[in-house]
Amino acid sequence: MDHQRDRRSGGHPPLVRKRSRLRPPRALRATRPGWCFIAIIFGVGFAALNTGNNLLYLILALMLAFLVLSGILSETSLRGLRIERALPRELFALSPNRIVLRVHNAQRRNACLAITIEDRLESDAGLEPAGRVFALRVGPRSSTNLSYLFEPERRGDVQFAGFRVSTRFPFGLFVKSRDLELNESAIVYPPVQRLSIDARTNPASADREASSGNSTDGDEIAGLREFVRGDSHARVHWRSSIRVGRLLVGEREGLADTEFEVRLRLPGSASDKIVEERVARAASEVVTHLETGSRVGLQSKAVRFEPATGFAHRSALLTFLARVTPDTIDPSEPTQSTANEVSR
Repeated sequence: MDHQRDRRSGGHPPLVRKRSRLRPPRALRATRPGWCFIAIIFGVGFAALNTGNNLLYLILALMLAFLVLSGILSETSLRGLRIERALPRELFALSPNRIVLRVHNAQRRNACLAITIEDRLESDAGLEPAGRVFALRVGPRSSTNLSYLFEPERRGDVQFAGFRVSTRFPFGLFVKSRDLELNESAIVYPPVQRLSIDARTNPASADREASSGNSTDGDEIAGLREFVRGDSHARVHWRSSIRVGRLLVGEREGLADTEFEVRLRLPGSASDKIVEERVARAASEVVTHLETGSRVGLQSKAVRFEPATGFAHRSALLTFLARVTPDTIDPSEPTQSTANEVSR
């Protein structure tokens, strides 16, 4: 029963949920002009009390009303906001990945003005920013799409924690912010570089292309899928892409007759730099050979993937490489990451 209650509350432990309840719904921080304005208020108030001048009391009341008006208007800019995060199908380390944020304003009459949205990640040191976007105006009962470039420094699993929405509207005296929770996990693949493949690397496909005049992509389309980073633009099915309004790639039959098997060996004594270089090299070989239409497999001491093609197979290989460590391979194995051709 307690396990089901934790799942309904988002899977957070009770201590974390108690801290979130105790956290104030808004955070307020004065800017440099705001501190100057507060100092002037104290000066006018002190002068009004000492002199008893009615004009100074009137000025003090107007300045205090100015603060109240600033709080009310800034609150209307933060109410009714709902944010959705759209992650790309693939995230690669050391590469810019575009993440789209859909911002919805559920208020009937008030617009959200001058809001800054900071997407945040969970890390060992706490919460760190993943990217920021700015929206000048989101009208009532409307939405807008904003995007930022996310460039992770390392591969592996990442956890998006939520958003911090802030605004300096209307006078720039204070920064009022609120936190919106939207937990979402993702996998960052190793960095990938395009490798050159000549006729000596893929002799079977080169001979067939030279003799028949057909490309290695095949003749008949078996299915369509969305375009992802690393796909060749020559495989884009333009007629279907124009019809649906986004890039689609054709999965073709009669692909190249060559199979490649990437062998990954990571010793436990290797430095982190060597490990990351071996993993990045293996990921580059996987993506490059799959792009040419070849059947690609992956072999390590712990697991072996049979040569295959397709986006699901590509995702399985890159997911394994994103999470692999020397402990999951074998400390006694020599270091190498090579793509060996398997004759059929």
